[in-house]
Amino acid sequence: MADVENDTHHKALRINLDATCYGTIAEIGAGQEVARWFLQVGGASGTVAKTVSAYDMTVSDAIYGKTTRYVSRKRVEDMLAHEYELLIERLAAARGAKTRFFVFADTISARNFAGTNECHGWLGIRFQTRAGGAPNDLVIHVNLLDQSNLLQQQAVGILGVNLIHAVFYQRESLSTLLAALCDEVAGRIEVDLIAARGPDLDIDERAATIELLQRGFAEAAGFPVDGPPVPPSELIRKRPLVFAQGLFAPPEPINTTMLSAGYDHLKSEIGPDERPPLPLFVLIGRNLGEEHDAKPTELVERVDLLRGMGRDVLVARAPEAYRIVRYALRYTTAPLRLVIGAAALADLLQRRHYRALDGEVMEALARLFATNVRVYVYPMPAATLARLDPAAAAWFAAPDAHGNIALDHLTVPPPLSHLLAYLVEAGFLRSVPAV
Repeated sequence: MADVENDTHHKALRINLDATCYGTIAEIGAGQEVARWFLQVGGASGTVAKTVSAYDMTVSDAIYGKTTRYVSRKRVEDMLAHEYELLIERLAAARGAKTRFFVFADTISARNFAGTNECHGWLGIRFQTRAGGAPNDLVIHVNLLDQSNLLQQQAVGILGVNLIHAVFYQRESLSTLLAALCDEVAGRIEVDLIAARGPDLDIDERAATIELLQRGFAEAAGFPVDGPPVPPSELIRKRPLVFAQGLFAPPEPINTTMLSAGYDHLKSEIGPDERPPLPLFVLIGRNLGEEHDAKPTELVERVDLLRGMGRDVLVARAPEAYRIVRYALRYTTAPLRLVIGAAALADLLQRRHYRALDGEVMEALARLFATNVRVYVYPMPAATLARLDPAAAAWFAAPDAHGNIALDHLTVPPPLSHLLAYLVEAGFLRSVPAV
């Protein structure tokens, strides 16, 4: 029975056979794959009041209002508002007493012919949970991972059916709703933002977005210093980046000091004529070496503490620095710098972190140091060595007169010493002076 309930065909059919659900499906980009499901499974006259697709920008502006970005949260919300108003205006008198009205909308940038565009989109639904009730909105941002336009269209179709089905029949808990979104498209899409409002949706969009990440449905989530969550791409696209990563449990003043020092150093590297770097805290969404992850609400608290330090925050699912770098390189080719403490560098070189990689430390470092990626090493109090494995702590010489350890205090044993020397000589590892 569970398999049948998770099948897209049966989901669409269930909605079609539910006489209380009736609405509009509006799609821009990636075909009309959501509407197609309802039209092909049978009984669509019981669900579909209208389908519409406004591909031409002039036509789209005439219907939904002018915009500067057609694949955006604003555009999908404008689509929902416009189509819902028309739906209620035209059908409330005739059907409103027995109907839960809904509008589904999406605006998608699927893979173009040359394969040069960012493949992503926004999907949303405005819906009533009971006839005559006030509407609720649920909006998500997705990245399309399939390598062909056709497969991306198909994934959008399945995801759209999942979204409509979930808000009507799978709202009993947030976990149930989130899991339902990715039925049959896990690994083909990322959902890196969910936003909700309305009398029947008790969802904290920040915690829900982080839960999506912890469930493996996204690699990262973006939290600007001001305002609601955004897709990470909107923070980091085409920006030089300097980031400090950690669990930040809790954040400490030195975290801000390190990030500021890294920012100043990168700014001096790239010069005044380039776009200023973006300093970013990267909060790890998975707890290293612990049995259980932090709860989403705990991570939200850490996000707010970091934002209180005046910086944007990226919550990353993976703890490995090379995976965070690889993610950032999707959206920027500008200089990228990771700033870490000297003790953290010793931990970064530990083989135990990379057992899953065939090349262990060598492979991890090769993945980390991509084009224009460097690591800034910041001096730290010698007391931080207490957090290290004793074998790694023994790699450091005596601290300086101020009680600090720095890159030049690190003396790792051979053969790793040769690799460390190369990274320093080649400029991949760079000391940043204390401020």
